[in-house]
Amino acid sequence: MGMAASPACAPGLISGPTLPPQPVAFRCCWAPKPSSSSSTSRRPRGRRVLVLAAASARASPAAARGLDADDFRHPLDKQNTLLLRAIPGLNDVGKALLGPVSEQVMVLQNIGSSVLVSPNQLPDLHQLLEEAAKLLNTEAPDLYIRQNPVPNAYTLAINGKKPFIVVHTSLVELLTRKELQAVLAHELGHLKCDHGVWLTFANILTMGAYTVPGFGMVAGFMEEQLYRWLRAAELTCDRAALLVVQDPKVVISVLMKLAGGCPSLADQLNVDAFLEQARSYDKAASNPVGWYIRNAQTRELSHPLPVMRAREIDEWSRSQEYKTLMQKWLQMGLNRV
Repeated sequence: MGMAASPACAPGLISGPTLPPQPVAFRCCWAPKPSSSSSTSRRPRGRRVLVLAAASARASPAAARGLDADDFRHPLDKQNTLLLRAIPGLNDVGKALLGPVSEQVMVLQNIGSSVLVSPNQLPDLHQLLEEAAKLLNTEAPDLYIRQNPVPNAYTLAINGKKPFIVVHTSLVELLTRKELQAVLAHELGHLKCDHGVWLTFANILTMGAYTVPGFGMVAGFMEEQLYRWLRAAELTCDRAALLVVQDPKVVISVLMKLAGGCPSLADQLNVDAFLEQARSYDKAASNPVGWYIRNAQTRELSHPLPVMRAREIDEWSRSQEYKTLMQKWLQMGLNRV
């Protein structure tokens, strides 16, 4: 979800999901990396109701027993993952660039100045995470709350070690508890879908791979493909958030607040108006010039624009695919009536 970060990368793991065979650290943030036109730095600036008559209540934690990542994976995620897997030697390059020392730096930097959430420490947040993990049929990672004025959330995972999610205090202040659970579910979505390998490479690129001898040309070739995949992966994880909170307005509200929200204005923000704004963006970009500008605007972003994510999750919440998935849960007796 969020913005600036340590030399880390995003989620991955599978204790439900599984980590890749080589040591991997990765991070995913909610907010997009700025384009090169807006910043000279290559570093990232960071990184969801179907109403059924009998299913208006949340699915029970048992709901996710039959849930598979491909049940909600975005088609662009599938497509771009296949393209990345076709690049020879990508895993070997990542293994060479990310060693045990850098892994340890990432771990210590993220847990050394944060508060670990547990049943005895911030128990409400611990319950939100446990419930989301059960719904998504994955193990709950550790959760840390870290003092930071930039609203952000990300996940770190390293082979052989338990992954953890970090949430900044400013994000906690900005969101309601339901919205915060949507954020946690989004991060869990990366773990569920085993996004770690490719998130690692994307972060290597944005953290100075151009300075590695012989890797500059390779980095330039892969950067656009990796960011295209990253944007698609975010759409998948927005779906994971919707599956947990089961109300698209909650997910869209998170995106709206990240785009232009603050605690003092939160009670005046309007999700329907933000969706209308998303539709107006589509309309403005429907002509050839608008289409070109939109693509130029998003090409070097690690995340889709908030209005585009809002429109995507709104459309999926009304799709037959989502309805079928919710109906499957209902038929299995996984929703409380």
